[in-house]
Amino acid sequence: MSDYKAPLRDIAFSLNEVLDYPRHCEKIGADEVNEELVSAILEEAAKFAEQEIAPLNAVGDHEGCHWEDGAVKTPRGFKEAYGQFVEGGWPGLPMPEEYGGQGLPGSLNFAINELLFSANHAWTMYPTLSGGAVETILAHGTAQQKNIFLEKLVSGQWSGTMCLTEAHCGSDLGLLRTKAAPNDDGSYSITGSKIFISAGEHDLTDNIIHLVLARLPDAPDGVKGISLFIVPKIIVNDDGSLGEGNGVSCGSIEEKMGIHGNATCVLNFDGARGFLIGEPNKGMANMFTFINESRLGVAIQGQAHMQVAYQKSLAYAKERIQMRASKRVLPDQPADPIIAHPDVRRMLLMQKSLAEGGRILNHICGLYSDIAHRATDQEEKDHANTMLAVLTPIAKGFLTEVSMEATQNGLQVLGGHGFIREWGLEQEYRDTRITAIYEGTNTIQALDLLGRKILASGGKILEPFVAEINTFCAEHRTGEIASYVERVEALNNELQALTASIGERAMNGEADAVGAAAFDYLMYIGYLTLAWCWGKAAMAAHNALANGTDDQAFYESKLATAEFYFERLLPRTTVHAMTIKASSDSLMKLESSAF
Repeated sequence: MSDYKAPLRDIAFSLNEVLDYPRHCEKIGADEVNEELVSAILEEAAKFAEQEIAPLNAVGDHEGCHWEDGAVKTPRGFKEAYGQFVEGGWPGLPMPEEYGGQGLPGSLNFAINELLFSANHAWTMYPTLSGGAVETILAHGTAQQKNIFLEKLVSGQWSGTMCLTEAHCGSDLGLLRTKAAPNDDGSYSITGSKIFISAGEHDLTDNIIHLVLARLPDAPDGVKGISLFIVPKIIVNDDGSLGEGNGVSCGSIEEKMGIHGNATCVLNFDGARGFLIGEPNKGMANMFTFINESRLGVAIQGQAHMQVAYQKSLAYAKERIQMRASKRVLPDQPADPIIAHPDVRRMLLMQKSLAEGGRILNHICGLYSDIAHRATDQEEKDHANTMLAVLTPIAKGFLTEVSMEATQNGLQVLGGHGFIREWGLEQEYRDTRITAIYEGTNTIQALDLLGRKILASGGKILEPFVAEINTFCAEHRTGEIASYVERVEALNNELQALTASIGERAMNGEADAVGAAAFDYLMYIGYLTLAWCWGKAAMAAHNALANGTDDQAFYESKLATAEFYFERLLPRTTVHAMTIKASSDSLMKLESSAF
């Protein structure tokens, strides 16, 4: 079994050589953020990930969380590691200085969070959820709410959650029943139960700030009648000190397939005191600040699991001696390392290409997130938000979908040993499975992308994405990556034709055209997006080799991985295109009773 090793060289390649991160930081007014500072921060984050929380990953999986009389105890070592994390100032790194943060670009956290999620997914969910709570209160809270809650959320003394779903409604939040009754003092009395609340109860912080969706009296039906409330676990007095308990209790924690070290709670609100965020009945729109933040975080989770599965299976493949290869590696031995066998290489390169391409995609999302938050030019902000509207469901949906395949391939490289707990691959497989469900299943991501965004806008929202890829292709139509550009350009054109075709079928009476095509559309655009990322990476590698380098093997590895992606994975778009074009009849013809 191999220990996690932070891929700092790969991260630096993505940020600095593919995406020119120093120039990006200059453009958003973060001139103090240079390559040396970023490197120093990531090195320290890597030490924490490798030395403090990676050793707790198996501990959390084996021990799990323990619930008793409404209280949750986290696995051995989790609380101490969290204390070190807070002491190091990590929670406030991208947060506003006004509330005690360090004011660094949020994109830097995309790289840091990969290290943390790779080392220990379950532990990392405790602090990262608080970031979404901070962003939501910053965007929609009153000055008083910001003054009361943000400083201690930013410092990590308190943590935050999002409380959306209920037992009867799942992702259909228009059906939720939690009630909010107004009190005489301007607060509200919150009553109801929420399920699947990650980090909903634990022993890491002094207080937990829940952001809760609930209905006001006489609110409209459906999502148009949902409001958003801050509901602290413990009442916060006017002077910021903690008062009495607030009618929030943990009814149970779930026994889950994976992420055992994170408490997934049933939370009961029994007349708990809450405070309205934003306007009444606008809660769903306001909560999307948190949801979109979390969806980008889940994309990082999916990519992180691919990276770890690749590391573990690569180490095993280099050491495991079994069967003779066509090109003998150990001619004096009866067998060769399994990395010499073509199908093992297929599984390793599949993991490597998706993990490294997925990293570039996540970093691109981070850069656009910076621009959306920090740009002073409104046109730049609008462009960034439009790009994020398209890229967020792609990153979340596509990367988590292929993460299941990649971690499965990692397990398969180990054969029988992969199925055994001590090697750690089966935990990666189990832990990444939730990422395809979190923050809206991948079908919901697909429907959001195709139906609610692209088709609902008449295709307008897709135009900047298409233009970005066309610009890249125009710049590199001749030269070292011309063959890659030709394929990316053809797929980009086909994407537009497929989009128009689905819209036409829906308008011409095929009621299920969008629902039937959405998932394959998500996968098609996902493979296209990663081809764009790998085109960028291949160009950066060619430039480095042309300019002379002491790291030739590194850049040649990037080029070989890009070639594998274009030759072995990108052709999957052909099948997805065929399925997109197929009528929905074969899905809907069979009566439900006949299944």
